[in-house]
This record gives sequence, structure tokens and C-alpha cells, in this order.
Amino acid sequence: MPAQIRKTLLNIETTLIEGGRTAPTPLKFIAAAAVIRNPWAGMGFVEDLKPAIHDVAPELGALLTEMIIDAAGGGDKVEGYGKAAVVGLDGEVEHASALIHTLRFGNHYRTAVGAKTYLAFTNTRGPANCPIMIPLMDKNDEGRRSHYLTIQFAIPDAPAADEIVVALGASIGGRPHHRIGDRYQDLKDLGHDVKNPAAV
Repeated sequence: MPAQIRKTLLNIETTLIEGGRTAPTPLKFIAAAAVIRNPWAGMGFVEDLKPAIHDVAPELGALLTEMIIDAAGGGDKVEGYGKAAVVGLDGEVEHASALIHTLRFGNHYRTAVGAKTYLAFTNTRGPANCPIMIPLMDKNDEGRRSHYLTIQFAIPDAPAADEIVVALGASIGGRPHHRIGDRYQDLKDLGHDVKNPAAV
């Protein structure tokens, strides 16, 4: 059965001043979310989640990706990216996880933005109006700390107890006055091989 989508939400936030200083390049956050009926609602414990994952996740991945790309003006504009799902109080965290931790969902977004890194994520349970947090990282460089960011928003009437909010997030730009270095410099300072961080 396809996703039963109650509504979608597109949230865009632009930061022009940070730390009292004008941002050299404004930071733009884009979040696209869908509020859907939990496909496992009222069914008790379901052993095999795969059929509903295959029915729902690809549709959501395509829809939310299109919303992000349209708002960004193209996949090449997206620099940081991530995903999140929040299941309502009658559902399992596994239900939230099921819809976003499948290549049938995430690959729509990865392909559209030409990403090389994994999608940072959160999967939680909460009531309506709870914080929805989408962690971001650079789509091509997991060590680029300027793009370690988090989008936060809430939907006043979602998720209902029998719903799931599924969301994708994007940034155009990084933190405006980034000045904590990157992971690679830390590795060098600690005497680690940047190409093989586990080696000392």
C-alpha cells in the first residue's frame, strides 16, 4: 500500500548574521518533511517490516528529494545533507528507522546531490510538536567540520500517535564563521595517518 501522506512541510531558514557579524555567505537550511500514517499502526508486533518498507520508502525518498532539490535550485547547490524520522507514541522506534534506513529511501537523495558520504540521521519517538532534529554533514567530505550542522523544527500537530514524520535536510553553505579546524588537522596533530586514522 502506498504512503498515506496527511501533509508535507517545507521549511527554509537563512542566517545572515551570526555571532554579531554578517555572514560572508549566508547559511541556508532546507527541511522537507512528510507526515504519514504509520504503515504498521494497529497491527501489534510485526515481524517482517520489509513489505511496507518497499511500498512506502521509495515514494517518500523521491517526494522529499524533489522538494529539497526544487527549493535549493539544483542538487549541485546542496552541500550538507541528512535525514530524520520521528514515530508517534503508539509506534516503535524501529518503525521510524525502517523508513529511512533503506537504500530505497536514501539513494534518491544521494544520487540527486551527487553525494559520496553516508546520510547523517536521527530516528526517535515523540508526541506532536516534539523537536525534529536533522543532523547534517558535508555530502562529499565527512571530515569537513564547517558542515557539522543540525536543522531543528517542529510540527504542531505531528506526529500523531499513529503517524511518522519523515524528513530530509540540506544546507547551502556551512557555519558562517567556522573556526574550529577540520578532522584532518586533528589527526595530524595527534600523530595519526590521515589516510588510515586507526593507525598510530
